[in-house]
Amino acid sequence: MRIWIRNPLAIMADDAPYGIVVENGRIVELVGADGPAAPVGEEFDASRHVVIPGLVNTHHHFFQTLTRAHPAAINKELFPWLKALYPLWGTHLGRESFRLAVRLALTELLMSGCTTASDHLFVFPPDMPDAVDIEAEEAAKLGMRVALTRGAINLGSKSGGIADERLMQDYDTVLADCERVLGKYHDRRDGAYTTVALAPCAPFNVTRQLMIDTAVLAEKYDCRLHTHLGETHDEDDYCLHHFGCRPLDYLEQVGWMNDRVWLAHGIHFDMDEIKRIGKHRIGVCHCPTSNMLLASGQCRTKDLEEAGAIVGLGVDGSASNDNSNMMEGVRQALLLGRLTYGASAVTHHDVLRWATEGSARCLGRTDIGRIAVGYQADLAMFTLDELRFSGAGDPLAALVLCGAHQADRVMVGGEWRVTDGMPVGMDVKKLRFEHGQAAQRFLCEATAG
Repeated sequence: MRIWIRNPLAIMADDAPYGIVVENGRIVELVGADGPAAPVGEEFDASRHVVIPGLVNTHHHFFQTLTRAHPAAINKELFPWLKALYPLWGTHLGRESFRLAVRLALTELLMSGCTTASDHLFVFPPDMPDAVDIEAEEAAKLGMRVALTRGAINLGSKSGGIADERLMQDYDTVLADCERVLGKYHDRRDGAYTTVALAPCAPFNVTRQLMIDTAVLAEKYDCRLHTHLGETHDEDDYCLHHFGCRPLDYLEQVGWMNDRVWLAHGIHFDMDEIKRIGKHRIGVCHCPTSNMLLASGQCRTKDLEEAGAIVGLGVDGSASNDNSNMMEGVRQALLLGRLTYGASAVTHHDVLRWATEGSARCLGRTDIGRIAVGYQADLAMFTLDELRFSGAGDPLAALVLCGAHQADRVMVGGEWRVTDGMPVGMDVKKLRFEHGQAAQRFLCEATAG
């Protein structure tokens, strides 16, 4: 069936003032004043809606929804924050609580207009060797696209890392499961609902050999690579102490300086390093809310783009952001960007582009992230009916400047996945109750910090 999304209040696309036509999950026509070129079987009146490409989240930790605003971790910077939470994740995270955490994070993202999400998964409790499979199952239930990352921690505090030993996995187990997950879920076709990246957690909690061997696997299976890098000065100090070099130099030593890679945070790079990142067309996922909450610093987004790097956006883990709202992250990127570069240097067009096309490119995808003919029909549609939008003159700018946070409609692959602000087929009240109950066990060892 051809569906005409008709007469939008505003749309983030050129040459589509009267909307778009969707057929077989793709955008097949941008509609001008003469209307659709061929008959349509269904029309949706979008005259109350601002239509943008579905948002693409390129960095998250779904399981961390269970430890939001945790008393042991609030008011701390990254390393102390991690050291407070690692033992709790190592002790209390189990199969059912993990599933609920994933379900809630994905639902929250979807309701904010996100249609594709990447989770940086690096915890695998003993009863959960199939954690990646659980994420794939939960995304499929919601009808979302997901970039599954098979991460790992294999360097604990006893061996010079900072992670709790209970979060570690055996090296051979990690590599074997990387190949299993790639074989099962890595779909390189246009329109794929699952892709896979390999994602050792960070230089301070994985071995050099794991970094080297995942780069080799990525070449073999034609997949992406992801890790945390350049987030804090503590990380700089760690790399200088243990490796005798800065984080980006270490990345080059282990074979990760190539266009398969996208990095989370990418804050503390000097201009020479930014040029090197751009030269290799590396992606950087900007996580503005987390970076501000943990006082990690300001990502130099404009400098990175000018150097040739790809900039995307992510909400980051729900324990350092305390929500999984991608649209709120877009606004935070604008505000932090202007504080860094000036009021005219970062526009609403920039941050929306980072959250859509830029994020898609970080994930290696050229079939999502734009409203254009041939692209997947992944759309987020917002109304401007709330008091916060009254008086707004530019509808597209209003989404960012006035603080949109919940989509009224979301489409993924031509299918409605959110209608009237609620995810199709999901009992949100029940999810909130069950997730809240599961989260209580993480509070049993809480201290005032």
